[in-house]
Amino acid sequence: MYIKEVARRLNTTTRTIRFYEEKGLISPTKQDNQYRTFTDEEIVRISTILALREFGLGIRDIKQLLNEQGQYRIHDYFNIQRAVLFEKWLETKDMIHTIDRLLEQNMDQSISREDIFTLSKHLKRLKSLRKSWHDKWDFDSQAADYDQSLKMHGFRFNVHQDYETALEKVVDTMPLEAAQTCLDIGVGTGNLGAKFLTKGIHVIGVDQSEKMLQACKQKYPEMEVRKGHFLALPILDQHMDGIVSSYALHHISDEQKLLALVEMDRVLRPKGAICIVDLMFQDDSQRKEVLQHFEESGNKEAIYAIEDEFYANRSLLVDWLQSHNYQVTTHTFNPILSMIYATKNGQEMD
Repeated sequence: MYIKEVARRLNTTTRTIRFYEEKGLISPTKQDNQYRTFTDEEIVRISTILALREFGLGIRDIKQLLNEQGQYRIHDYFNIQRAVLFEKWLETKDMIHTIDRLLEQNMDQSISREDIFTLSKHLKRLKSLRKSWHDKWDFDSQAADYDQSLKMHGFRFNVHQDYETALEKVVDTMPLEAAQTCLDIGVGTGNLGAKFLTKGIHVIGVDQSEKMLQACKQKYPEMEVRKGHFLALPILDQHMDGIVSSYALHHISDEQKLLALVEMDRVLRPKGAICIVDLMFQDDSQRKEVLQHFEESGNKEAIYAIEDEFYANRSLLVDWLQSHNYQVTTHTFNPILSMIYATKNGQEMD
């Protein structure tokens, strides 16, 4: 398709399309007569760029977002649009809730400057938190060999000790039935989520890594995959019957973990269930005991591995869930691996 037709179909201008070409965002084929031609994939790429610009992203950010993964399929472009749109939608919801809070607190009196500054600071902090995580572990580069690289035996420090036992425990614990929907956050290559497919459960796998999503989809074509992360789940409110996550939560900070729980609570239906299996300590006391043991035994590998991640205190997550109307039970597999199972007793949102 030629540039004029593309511009007409996408409700933009030929000048805009040429500008994106100048900036290196698109690379259309040029015929001998110098006319530009566009494939279906290139047209969807342009529509994605236009959508991302509408969402407020700058040219540099868009270039980084689209070029960091190499070639995309048409489905991938729409997955990116959905992920970014959800992030913007959540940002808008945060703004609305902040304004509501301000008005509710000052129903019978004037709104002071200090109130405005306080809530503005709160909103800025929320926005910063949602955007603050980045993949320092480069999971895209791990996707192809991830399953083969799982270390379960023969090492001084095995983060995947009890791996299969833990995944099976999650499946056995979750009270999901056929035709219900389960969200797997940090789905990776699909090792946990796939265990629910045989039960007739619809599984949506969310991951920030495009390569992990591609590997997951290749292994389990029947699983739905979406680009996203703990802090901005690409799911509408109260649409999940259950939420699971394995070996993923320790990649975000404690403050981000609490926002992740807020997000899970947002998308979970009333009386739904959450089951998280992850690398974590029971509390500060047990953390100190484990680290002291590794230090005394000279196991620097273990100490480095723990300090390179964000192992939670299980008590922090349990306290949050209990304070938000969840019934919680826990299970310990080994000193650094636990499971949290929480059932929701809330009312439906208005």
